[in-house]
Amino acid sequence: MKIVAATFSSLLATTASANPFAPQTTQNTAKANYIGSLMRGARPTAKSQLRRLEEEADVDISGYSIKFEQCQLVKQYAGVNGNNNNNNNNNNGEDSILATKRFVIFRLCPENSCSSCNSNYGEYIVDMDTYLESTLRFKQEQQEQYCQACEECAADGNDDDGNDAAARRRRRHLSYDNLNCNTCYDECKNIENMEVNGYVDASEYINCQKVYENENTGKVYYAGAMCSGSGTRIKIALFADEQCSLYDGSVDADQHIKNNNGYNVKLSYHLLKQTFPDSDCVASCAQVDENDAGGNDDGGNGDQAQQVEVAEVCQDLYEAAGKCEQVHGFVDGMKNYEAYDNQAAQEEEVCDFITMIKSGSYDQTGEIVVTAGRSVLSGKAKTTGGQKFALTFFVIGTVGLSAYAFLLHQQLTKGSGHTLSEQGGAMA
Repeated sequence: MKIVAATFSSLLATTASANPFAPQTTQNTAKANYIGSLMRGARPTAKSQLRRLEEEADVDISGYSIKFEQCQLVKQYAGVNGNNNNNNNNNNGEDSILATKRFVIFRLCPENSCSSCNSNYGEYIVDMDTYLESTLRFKQEQQEQYCQACEECAADGNDDDGNDAAARRRRRHLSYDNLNCNTCYDECKNIENMEVNGYVDASEYINCQKVYENENTGKVYYAGAMCSGSGTRIKIALFADEQCSLYDGSVDADQHIKNNNGYNVKLSYHLLKQTFPDSDCVASCAQVDENDAGGNDDGGNGDQAQQVEVAEVCQDLYEAAGKCEQVHGFVDGMKNYEAYDNQAAQEEEVCDFITMIKSGSYDQTGEIVVTAGRSVLSGKAKTTGGQKFALTFFVIGTVGLSAYAFLLHQQLTKGSGHTLSEQGGAMA
């Protein structure tokens, strides 16, 4: 971390100088810090749009679905007290000036259009903990309902009375009309017997926790959620500190995660991987009110339409996220509500921060990417005209000086040789 801190300080000093070749990266870092502070303070207020949703039902995002876009770690200035990474094996007990922030970018796409979500959508950024907490809770409930419906399906199949109408009602209510009683039973049994088969649910390790300690060597490992190199996946990795900011890529998490009996277990991503599907939607924001009397229980069509609510997972994420909506044509967003002027005023900053992350400005561990030969350092920082002119002038000047030095060297060499020959002739 000392090298990281030194690099960070040198970037600050370089940008502050008048050198026209200085890469303008501190703007990104400052913006990351600023957006990070916005994200930490993103809580519902008296004028919050989602509070208006609860009280007045003015805002309706039930016609959208959540689409996972990208996961990214970002190292930001930690403040006066540092990051308190007091791990003696890695930083000799010294505090780090950088703290690792974990972000997830997601979209609200028009219903059932996650595979082609290119217009009329909203783009959002939220901390990874909030994203995983909300989506995993939703997926866990969905999984429990799925296995419950599967159990009832199997029971109905063995029922001599053959109450097919009741089974259809249960499957329709749980949105599992295509439920296959033969295959779902094995799937649910595998989930139920996960620990017996030597597996543990990876979602149990999304929060940083100690999983290994060797008292003889002092080696300690912590497990926590981390983004993959491309940002398209969320995985469980091992870290050397209790904040899970010092990633150790030399070992796999499976090597040091054990069950209560002390045996190594393998991680099952069955549930966690559902929070970052490739092209499918994570969740639909439309939720039918369970207490609504509309519809017909016998499988027919009711005369009264069922009441649709905003799903809790969508409401929680929308409430906590930084929003970038207008540039993408999101029609149901905050721009339509004067009471939401605070976040609307910060929308451009949020959009810029999202663009910067998606442009590849940070690597897998959250470090700023500075690649030789790249003119674009972020979503908006590019090589300026003045820098290009100065570089051209420098190159031409260098070539000219080199040519002049060569000619001067030739003249001095010839002149020196002529004088020596004349002296030799006089002495003869």
